[in-house]
Amino acid sequence: MLLKGFEVEAYTGTPDGDIVGLSDRIAANLDNFVREPDSRNVEYITPPRDSYERLLCDLVTPRLQLRRYLKTLGDYTIVPGSTLSLGDSKVFHRSNPDHPYHDYIEQTYGTRVVTASIHINVGIDDPEDLIRACRLLRVEAPLYLALSASSPFLDGKVTGFHSTRWATFPPTPEHVPLFESHIDHIRWVERQLDLGTMQSVRHLWSSVRPNGDRRPYDLNRLELRICDLVTDPVSLLAITALLEARLQQLLANPQLDPLQQSRISGSNLAEDLLEITAANEKAVAKDSLDATLRHWKDGREILAKDWIQELYAEVTPIAKAGGFRCFLSPLQKILDNGNTAQQWLRLYEKGLTPRQILQGAIIDIAQQEQELSGEICQPAMV
Repeated sequence: MLLKGFEVEAYTGTPDGDIVGLSDRIAANLDNFVREPDSRNVEYITPPRDSYERLLCDLVTPRLQLRRYLKTLGDYTIVPGSTLSLGDSKVFHRSNPDHPYHDYIEQTYGTRVVTASIHINVGIDDPEDLIRACRLLRVEAPLYLALSASSPFLDGKVTGFHSTRWATFPPTPEHVPLFESHIDHIRWVERQLDLGTMQSVRHLWSSVRPNGDRRPYDLNRLELRICDLVTDPVSLLAITALLEARLQQLLANPQLDPLQQSRISGSNLAEDLLEITAANEKAVAKDSLDATLRHWKDGREILAKDWIQELYAEVTPIAKAGGFRCFLSPLQKILDNGNTAQQWLRLYEKGLTPRQILQGAIIDIAQQEQELSGEICQPAMV
């Protein structure tokens, strides 16, 4: 079993779905919560675990702590979704007006970065294995966005995207290669810092990146950054189980490396793969599980949900052997019923407004967290 952990961003606001900036107070009064440049979202980080049971509790417990604290401030709650669903995306709400890096973020990107997402970190100690894993996950990252899409609204309107967050989020730097080795990654990062295209080693905002305590030199984990916010912990662990099983498959068979296994013809395979992947990311941001993609192995067209179904069947024996198949199996429910964005859009087509949809989701999520806490986290909550 690989070590896994999450960086969870979330909005705070009212039960009516209006987002209200409270992160400065939350970060000052709750351990393990940190504020983002805009005060309307806040982040917590779970410790690395190999156990899915403990991960489930790690995801739920901080949210219950946050809910209790929010009640001391007024009638506030956690608001789902990965964009400012009911507004206001025109104004940046600074959480720390005196922070120079926040100045840079606001002036350079504006509210395009005021989103809520899930970053999934999976431990891989060997740097060359890690860079190879980043190559594979980079070309398959659109599939994880397809499973997690949860941002079809912005400023109270339907946008035409299932993941408005990823459709508008600024990739930084604009071009990130498929690194061929650890030293290749080191030299590239050093070059970006010299050029100023990265303000720091953290200023690498791509769908997947290598991570560690002293980047880019000491690396020990893969960070999947493309996912929208997944508020259902069971669904999030299913997505994580797919990721872990795929990584275990690669570690056992390094030939899965796209630079070795792809049969796409072209003068520069790495750049061709990046071009296909960029197009796939755009297609998934729009249509998620129903998007038509091109497969990195041979360029054939395939629906995102069909590609995921193929991977699910391929890695199920790995999950079974590793003892975590039960955490992978809820993935089938997402494929059958749709992701959050698709479920919300079906409600919209039935006549509900974005506000009504958010109000219902707020109630459902709070109830689910209470039920999960009673089932699995009671010792931790006492």
